[in-house]
Amino acid sequence: MNKNIIITCLILLVPHLLVAQSNYRVVFDLTSKDSVNQKNVIRWINEISRSDPKALLEVVLYGQSLDLVIKDRSPAPAVISEFVANKNISFKVCRIAMKNQRIDSSMLIQGVGMVPDGIYEIISRQREGWGYIKVAH
Repeated sequence: MNKNIIITCLILLVPHLLVAQSNYRVVFDLTSKDSVNQKNVIRWINEISRSDPKALLEVVLYGQSLDLVIKDRSPAPAVISEFVANKNISFKVCRIAMKNQRIDSSMLIQGVGMVPDGIYEIISRQREGWGYIKVAH
């Protein structure tokens, strides 16, 4: 009888646990310093996080896109700071791009993360089942 109660409880509880987690996981690939692209990724993150607050969103920056997350160059430092304060949103900068552009980690907006290789980070997320969006227009 106790087994039946436990099994019934599990059957009733499992669907609720699955619904509580978001399946929305997207990695954004940003390589451009173009202001339209940077505004687009900011807008998309705002829209997605409003519609699904549990969505996991990651922006990987490499190439010429690093200005978006550099303190003295970012067109939206307050917005980026607000995003990285959210545990479900991350901005990750490629260390290779940082080295090539002589950017030190102290120049980044606080909370922005670094990854050894931006492309590898994107591929890793895709292998984990994350959706992929190339930020371009």
